[in-house]
Amino acid sequence: MSHLEFQFKITPLKPWTEILIAYLSEIDFHGFYEEDGILKAFISNTDFDELIFNSLLGSLEGDDVEISYEKLEIENQNWNASWEANFDPVEIAEQLYIRAPFHEHKENFNSTIIIQPKMSFGTGHHQTTFLMCEAILRLDLVGKKVLDMGTGTGVLAILSEKKGSKDITAIDIEEWSIENCEENIVLNECEFIDTICGDVNLIDGKKFDVILANINKNILKKHLPKYFDSLCENGLLYLSGFFSTDVSELKTLANQVGFKFISTTVKDEWAILILQK
Repeated sequence: MSHLEFQFKITPLKPWTEILIAYLSEIDFHGFYEEDGILKAFISNTDFDELIFNSLLGSLEGDDVEISYEKLEIENQNWNASWEANFDPVEIAEQLYIRAPFHEHKENFNSTIIIQPKMSFGTGHHQTTFLMCEAILRLDLVGKKVLDMGTGTGVLAILSEKKGSKDITAIDIEEWSIENCEENIVLNECEFIDTICGDVNLIDGKKFDVILANINKNILKKHLPKYFDSLCENGLLYLSGFFSTDVSELKTLANQVGFKFISTTVKDEWAILILQK
């Protein structure tokens, strides 16, 4: 599957870069990084809808922002190689150290995760991944069945095993994400993570104690009923991939499905929402 790379010039960069990322995430863009003042965003050719894309950009006109872009077609490959070369380690809550294989090991952390960085989303750098990792660190997952939906690099699944789970399912719709996830599973010597390439329908008829879903608002809205059906009684759902301004809408929809609100946390305008069945 080939991908499209969009290179956006945005004036001013702040706060419009984060705003544009949020909007693009809702129309199936994935993988974002900034380089020399340019925002690069990626989407598969099959997912790209030019009418919807143009409508999105048109909705931002007149909002005191200037956006221009170039579009490139690239083959399915490590399209984030430039970002990969600048990958820095991440420290979370003074407990978790996320690093690439070429970084030095540090001893003063409870857990270390090694990520071969082939995509920026899922290394701990993005606020939503940081928030999800921070939340998982507070959990005792011994004896718990965990689903990592939209696993990406597999960092949440790997952390779940480090927190005691011996029954983890990691699902992603992209084959190259699953390949990257499996590579990272080997790097971290994990034994209890099953990877599956596919969509949310794969969880039909299955039950989990904890579901982790760091995707985007629109997909999460569609998936809420399936998450509810697939959770054990009193099971927990951790959602991220959206702005703090989206929390109210998601809480309302979750309540309609039958979820109880537990908490929300915000980091740089991005949010995590924790719900219980």
